[in-house]
Amino acid sequence: MPTDKSTPKYTAPALEKGLDLLEVLAGAAQPMGLSNLAKAMGRSISEIFRMALTLEQRGYLILDGDDRYRLSLKMLELSHRQQPLRSLVATATPLMRELAGRAYQSCHLSTYHDGQLLVVAQVDAPGPFTMGAKVGALAKLSDTASGKVLLAFRDDAERTRMLAAQVRIHGELEIDAAHLFQQIEEVRRNGVITSPSSRIRGSIDISYPIFGNGREVMAALTVPYYERLDRPQSPSIPDTEEIGREIAVRLSKLLGYAGDSDTA
Repeated sequence: MPTDKSTPKYTAPALEKGLDLLEVLAGAAQPMGLSNLAKAMGRSISEIFRMALTLEQRGYLILDGDDRYRLSLKMLELSHRQQPLRSLVATATPLMRELAGRAYQSCHLSTYHDGQLLVVAQVDAPGPFTMGAKVGALAKLSDTASGKVLLAFRDDAERTRMLAAQVRIHGELEIDAAHLFQQIEEVRRNGVITSPSSRIRGSIDISYPIFGNGREVMAALTVPYYERLDRPQSPSIPDTEEIGREIAVRLSKLLGYAGDSDTA
C-alpha cells in the first residue's frame, strides 16, 4: 500500500507540543504568558500548562514575576557539550596556556551564539594575581573586541542577521553604526583589533580571529592586557600582539585552516 511521504511515519504528540512551545519562545521578542503562548501555538491553555511547568522544572524555561515564560540557557549549555565545541576547546587550550605563559596575561576564547558572544575557554595568567573573563559569560558583539572579530569575517547578510539578533536581545546598538563598520573593516584588513575595554578601565583588549576548515571565523582569541606593575619585565602591548598573532595562526592551522597566515 503506498505511503504519503508528506505524512510522518511516526508521531510523538507530547514531544511535538514541547518543541512547538520552545520554538515559539525562541522567536519571541519578549517573555510570554500562557494565554499568548497557547494562542501562538494554536492550542488551549490546558493543553500546554503541564508542558510549560515541566520544562520550567527541568530548567529549559524561566518564569518571571509576571507569570511570563522565557527560554533559559539550558539548551545552549547542552549544545556546548557537542563534539565540535569540545574539539575546539581541547585543541585551543594548550596554545592558550602557552600564550598566557609567554605574554604573562590571561586569555580567553569566544564564539558566537544567537546574537551574543559566549566565552567557551579561559586561561589565567601566571602568578598569584589575574583578571580574565569567566567561561560561560555572555556579552554583546558590538562593544567587545571579540565580538568585532566575529563580525568582521562574515558576509554582509550574515553580519546583519547577527546584529539584528543582538538588538532583539539587548535593544538598539550603543555605538554609531558607521563607526562600528569602520572598526570591522580595520579588523578585516589587520587581522587583529587592539582597543580599550568597554567594560574595565585600564584594560586593553587584543583579539584575533581563529579560522577552521574554511574562510569563516570559528572563534575569537582575546588577551585582556593589563600593565603588570608586579612584573615590569613582562611583554609590552606590541610584544603581546606578536605573540598572540603567532598563536592564532598556529591554532587556525591545527583546526584545518589553509589560508593566508597573515590574515589568521
